[in-house]
Amino acid sequence: MGWKLKRPILVGGVGLSFTLWMLESWHHKVMQLGEFSLLSLLAVGAGLWLIKQNRPKRTKEQIDEMAIDRVTVENTIATSARAIDKLVEEAGDCGEALEKAALLQDKIPQLQSELDREEIEVTVTGGKSVGKTTLIEVLHNQKLASVEFQETSPLFIQGNSDTAAIHNAAKSDFVLFLTNGDLTETEFQSLEKLKAENQRLMLVYNKQDQCLPDERASVLLSLKQRIGGNVVATAASPQAIKVRKHLEDNSVEEWMEQPAPDIENLTQQLDKVLTQRQQLVWASTMRKAKLLKAEAKDLLNGVRKLRANPVIEQYQWISAAAAFANPVPALDILATAAINAQMVMDLGGVYQQKFSLEQAKTVAGEMGSFMLKLGLVELSTKTISTVLKSNALTFVAGGVVQGVSAAYLTRIAGLAIVEYFEQQEIAANSGSEFNIEKFGQSLEQVFAQNQQVVFLQGFVKQGVKRLLPEASENQLVAIENAAV
Repeated sequence: MGWKLKRPILVGGVGLSFTLWMLESWHHKVMQLGEFSLLSLLAVGAGLWLIKQNRPKRTKEQIDEMAIDRVTVENTIATSARAIDKLVEEAGDCGEALEKAALLQDKIPQLQSELDREEIEVTVTGGKSVGKTTLIEVLHNQKLASVEFQETSPLFIQGNSDTAAIHNAAKSDFVLFLTNGDLTETEFQSLEKLKAENQRLMLVYNKQDQCLPDERASVLLSLKQRIGGNVVATAASPQAIKVRKHLEDNSVEEWMEQPAPDIENLTQQLDKVLTQRQQLVWASTMRKAKLLKAEAKDLLNGVRKLRANPVIEQYQWISAAAAFANPVPALDILATAAINAQMVMDLGGVYQQKFSLEQAKTVAGEMGSFMLKLGLVELSTKTISTVLKSNALTFVAGGVVQGVSAAYLTRIAGLAIVEYFEQQEIAANSGSEFNIEKFGQSLEQVFAQNQQVVFLQGFVKQGVKRLLPEASENQLVAIENAAV
């Protein structure tokens, strides 16, 4: 495994220092330039800035438009298949995981057959009463070749799962997202979720006939500015209008007339989209393959976590015993580096991330430094001391605070390592670098999750029982009821 602790702050500092040195070097030369030369330099600088500002950015929408070739999709399917095979390999006697793995394996041939699918799946989604059903009926009458429309349940309804609807929409080839006015924040967030899945979509401003022409144009402009284009306005079921006819005998005849659906702009845009049938099918197939891999990875992480938890518990109590036997005035997390290094190696083995002893020691040392910098050592020691003060006899017993604190911090470190490993690629010995900054993020998250009062009370009680087997039941009850 390639070994490199990333140091973006250090790299940034070196880059900044180099830039300042360059500016200092140029300063005297610039001062020697004539007025014309200086103005020329400023003009060139302004021109370069404008070029940079006008340079097209690789947004997610532009990435969606990029061509996807069949080989790339086939490779993605193969990667998903390997992830499922890895799950089967490590599931062992975990029957539930094996059953789910078998279901995932059955989907691989389906994905391969989808590559040659000719029919396009278009999902229509949006909030309640935006005209989804009506629009689908109107589009069916357009006789679009080899297009199947499907509708999601209404979004933003209490009790309904928007996540499930968005998830299903992301499996289709194309999405029509309907709104009947300017976007609400919840609508915008749903659109962002679809874009995050690299889902090709079009925003449809339906029921535009219910607004005055000026308001209609204003809403349409706002929608285009907010999502960057790919917006059409429609009226799938225009409101009936009153028609009045003056007869020769000066009488007036009135009736209500139903205008034809106004979807011409939408059908024109759909025609353009459907010219990319092959790309649409390949893109949706690749998304499904990635979802399949993610599902396999979640199951595999669950299997591995069952094996990782006993490892963490083993080392947390080893750390507790070591600190209890040799207490120090202030807990030094670096003193447990050897124990944590071995834990890193064992957890790396569970998650197929191999470490040498030297690498593990480096990681353990960085872990300890991070804990000290974040103040986790001091905070956890004070918190555990507060719980133990609920019973004077327990608190004054030598090394209990240090022992329980060492166990707690070792547990936090182990859970953070697990959290970090779960984010890595499945393949064994993939050569991924251990990123200490990303590990630090996992560490902060895990520490916050394990600061609940009930958990700490239970953990301290468990630690005291191990370190002081003679502790009375009344003392243990006092600890469990202590307020943090």
